[in-house]
Amino acid sequence: MSNRGEYIFASESVSEGHPDKVCDRISDAVLDAFLAVDPEARVACETFATTDRVIVGGEVRGPGDVLARVEDIVRDCVRDIGYEQKGFHWATLNVENYIHGQSEHIAQGVDAADGKEEGAGDQGIMFGYAVNETPELMPAPIHYAHAILRRLADVRKSGAEPRLGPDAKSQLSLRYEKGEPVEVSSLVLSTQHIDEDMTSADVREMVEPYIREVLPAGWLTDATAWHVNPTGKFVIGGPDGDAGLTGRKIIVDTYGGAAPHGGGAFSGKDPTKVDRSAAYAARYLAKNVVASGLAHRCVIQLSYAIGVAKPLSIYADTFGTGEVPEAAIEAALANVMDLTPRGIRTHLGLNKPIYQRTSAYGHFGRTPDNDGGFSWERTDLTEALRKAV
Repeated sequence: MSNRGEYIFASESVSEGHPDKVCDRISDAVLDAFLAVDPEARVACETFATTDRVIVGGEVRGPGDVLARVEDIVRDCVRDIGYEQKGFHWATLNVENYIHGQSEHIAQGVDAADGKEEGAGDQGIMFGYAVNETPELMPAPIHYAHAILRRLADVRKSGAEPRLGPDAKSQLSLRYEKGEPVEVSSLVLSTQHIDEDMTSADVREMVEPYIREVLPAGWLTDATAWHVNPTGKFVIGGPDGDAGLTGRKIIVDTYGGAAPHGGGAFSGKDPTKVDRSAAYAARYLAKNVVASGLAHRCVIQLSYAIGVAKPLSIYADTFGTGEVPEAAIEAALANVMDLTPRGIRTHLGLNKPIYQRTSAYGHFGRTPDNDGGFSWERTDLTEALRKAV
């Protein structure tokens, strides 16, 4: 995000019925199925979806009986999302399963052994971000873009708005004054609808009350530009309208472009893969830095090498909002949390079937669940951080 006083910044979100999100959901559901049986399972699951077809592939090390349930897992995901349309129906689509065993060469780098700690599942850089412009310490554009689509999914599934379809996209452009969001300058919503006779005006009339429910009072003004289904009818949706792949919505999954991204996707990967677990840890640390009052805005970068346990680097940037030097924050972070892959998984309790719920509406800015889901959203390190600096 900019340090300028006045500017407009935009972020987009996509619904659980977006073709790429259908694939993320399936990949994470397969992961959860393995972790439910074996918390130490290794999973890297990718999904491709198109008209009447879902293809699942990747590598795993875990209970073989889970592989026999992959087709049922796929159908259950598609049914829960809500696809019962010609061209993509949970009961009639074709499912192909090409999951195979994990490479021994990858396993030898990750596994713990005599005199060797468990190593990172890959090399890479991961970023975490937090900013105090929302109660969830998330950037406002992506947070409220998600909120709009979650609300529309709720009323679709409850039956309150049966004319809505599962596939949808939102985009919010917010105007900032003195670094704070004050107004929606433009709003874009494209949502699938079941009734072919509906016009764009009809769709806006249906969705506008729900949009106004979730946005802060005063943000929608007479000057706000609305673009609802700007191309016209949107009846053919989901993988029948556009093919989907796991891992293609990494900016939607994180901070909506408000912070750097290391490039690694999350869904379908077990927590030995630092693409996922270290990105969660970085968000956890950044959020606790802001929640502790050490900064109003913070980005954390972690870097890893495959087979090596400890991070190669820890970097913090508070964009001039910090109460202490960034070097002091970096030193404190290394003291308050074990950032090895095993340390992250233990601290955040990541070896659990908690990932299917992350596959839509963002991995960050969510409420921690009692069963350990979204544990990286806790702010239980604030006291330790303040003491450490």
